[in-house]
Amino acid sequence: MQAENAQKLKKLVEVRGLGKMFTLHNQGGIRLPVLRVIDFDAARGECLVLSGPSGTGKSTLLRCLYANYLATEGSIRLRDTSADGEPWIELTNAPEQRVLKLRRDVIGYVSQFLRAIPRVSALDVVADPLQQRGASHEEARARAEVLLARLNLPRRLWDLPPATFSGGEQQRVNIARGLIGGHPILLLDEPTASLDADNRAVVIALIREALAEGRALIGIFHDDAVRDAVATRLLPLQPATALA
Repeated sequence: MQAENAQKLKKLVEVRGLGKMFTLHNQGGIRLPVLRVIDFDAARGECLVLSGPSGTGKSTLLRCLYANYLATEGSIRLRDTSADGEPWIELTNAPEQRVLKLRRDVIGYVSQFLRAIPRVSALDVVADPLQQRGASHEEARARAEVLLARLNLPRRLWDLPPATFSGGEQQRVNIARGLIGGHPILLLDEPTASLDADNRAVVIALIREALAEGRALIGIFHDDAVRDAVATRLLPLQPATALA
């Protein structure tokens, strides 16, 4: 019983029967299934890698987990370790304010592209999630400096808005922003796609450190070497149409 309770405390994500259907209104209301009957858990210290060919809904699944997309069916439950009351939150019917709180305190997301904010420096873009979680301006910027230095972003760029940065430079800002908040759950959508070998190695080290801290990571890695270096297990996905 103690082992069972310990395992429950480790689990941070629980997905059951998840499905996602898109309706193409500009094509006569055609309904396109993308995800169907997805079941999995993710626990502390795990890096669950979504695998499968293009078109199997890997990025769609990440967006459902972040509530950018509303699931058509099924359940997504996240464990809110900061909650004073009910620790498990059903994401599929959570009100907007609850979703925003989960994004602040529980679940982070590193997308493939940085959403650049005009006139805000790279340092402040990275520091912002930590400030939202209660850190002081000075503490957040100091932590941002450490991450940007580890990711080899030139210091001359730290005080500049990242909109004019190269793709690889923007992605390093994006990764630092995703990691800095210390969210217990972190979603990664091809975080190393624009990076050279040296910076991929840095990201692998940062991911391993996040796992050692007890965070649960769910990600997409098309680079086989990176995937093999960070994955604790794979979740194979199939085209939803193949399951019909």
